[in-house]
Order: sequence, then C-alpha cells, then structure tokens
Amino acid sequence: MTDSVEHVQTKREIEALLDTVGQRPRKRFGQHFLIDGNMMRRLVEVAEIGSTDVVLEVGAGTGGLTDLLVRHAGLVIAVEIDRDLFAMLCNRFPDDDRLLLIEGDVLTSKHEINRKVSSALRNAANENGRAVKLVANLPYNVATPLLMNLLADYPMVRRMCFTVQAEVGERIASPPDCKAYGPLSILTQALCTIETVARLGPQCFWPRPAVDSVMMRMDVHESPFESAKELHSFMAFVRGVFEHRRKTLRSALGYVLEDVIRERICEEFDCNRRPEQLDGAEWRALYRRTLK
Repeated sequence: MTDSVEHVQTKREIEALLDTVGQRPRKRFGQHFLIDGNMMRRLVEVAEIGSTDVVLEVGAGTGGLTDLLVRHAGLVIAVEIDRDLFAMLCNRFPDDDRLLLIEGDVLTSKHEINRKVSSALRNAANENGRAVKLVANLPYNVATPLLMNLLADYPMVRRMCFTVQAEVGERIASPPDCKAYGPLSILTQALCTIETVARLGPQCFWPRPAVDSVMMRMDVHESPFESAKELHSFMAFVRGVFEHRRKTLRSALGYVLEDVIRERICEEFDCNRRPEQLDGAEWRALYRRTLK
C-alpha cells in the first residue's frame, strides 16, 4: 500500500529542475507535468505495485512519478524522449539498479515499439517470468498507438494504469453506437477489464492542457484470440471497415472483402447497420465468418 505522505514533486520543484537545463515544457513532446500530489499517489496505489514487479513508465519527465515507482517496484523501465530531461534523469538517479532509463521515442512507428524498449520488456519478463505493468502520465500524442501496440504484441504487460486525455479515455470505454466507439474500444474491451478511476481537470497539470484528463486502470485478461497473428488480422479487418464508419456495414465491407464473401456474411448479419453499432462479440463473429 502506498504511504499517503510520500512526497511528490511540486510545480515549483519541477520548474527548478527545468531551470537547471534552461528549459521550459515542450509542446512538441506533449509535456504536461502532473502536479497534483494526491492524484500522483493514487496512480501508484491503483497499480498495486509489488516489490518484484516490473513497471514501464513512458514520459518520465523530471522524474516525479519515477521517484514513487522506484520505491515500490523491483525494476522500473523509464522512457524519455527529451534529451535534456533524459540527462537530468541520469543525474537524479545515478547507478540505481532498480531503474533502467531509455532515451528516445517509445514508438519507432505508429505500429512498432522502440526496439530498446521492446528488448527491455522481453528481457524483464523472461527473468523469473515476471509480469509488467504500465504506470504513466502518458504524453497525449503517443497514448493510443502505445496502448494498441502493447496489447497486440506484449502479453507480458498485464496491467496498465495511466492518465490520458479524456477523449482517449472515452474511446477506450465507449459502448457501441456512440461517436467515440471504434477500433480502440473494440481492442481494449476484448482484452481488458477497464476501470475509469478519476477525472482530472486541467489544474492537475502544468502547463495546463486545454482538455480534461482521466486516470484509468486496465487489467489484461485471457484473450479470445487463438494467436497474435489472429489478433493482428482481426484488428486490420476492423480498422479497414471503420475507415468507412458512416456507411452501412454492407457498403463498408465492400472495401475489405470480395463480393461473394460479403454477400454470404450479409445473409447472416444485419448489414444495414453501421460499423459503430456492432459490439465486440459481433465483431469477432463477423471476422471469423470471413475466414470460412
């Protein structure tokens, strides 16, 4: 259990740390530092970090969350894209065997995790079969592709606790027949138990973002897919259909399936609906019919 009196970096302390490298928050990296101490501690608490856990932190910044994580976890893999902040982190945490710092973008591309991060995750998981938890104040510009990549290709990641802009949180938790519902909703709901822990206003961050954020916990459960290959194929199918989400399902399927397969499927499914009206189980059933 997290000690409720653990110190968390204040705005003034973050500003002082940035001053040491002559820096201000950088928009291009989506830097919005979480400065609400209660919310920071709650993020760590809901992650339920044990002394043997491996934790992935993305966007370590000035190390405010990192300070808490290294007190609780067996190993923290902290990723920071900003070279000045990375150098600061190296100075703040010299020779700490509980912390592996990685400089760079966590994503090599929209569909691939940074190779250094990937290697670190796989090595950590292979050591005594340890599971990995994502615990992070996620930069807004990487949240969606990061979550999708981790779920699709990194089964060792068993829990994700993070803050993210409210719009992304709504897409994760959205039920069918809503504007926010889409491929991210279908993937996360197929693979995870999802909880929205708290809503955070702009005042919880510095500099203040223009939107609200949410804190979420996602626990990965048994996959309904037989293999990673099937999961990737399913998601490619869903994304292809959702590119035409305003069309009827019959019309949208025409962009990704041969006519004979589409017509066979439409004999079994109500294809006058739109893609956003199918729930996750219907999407999986629909996909499996394309294979027969």
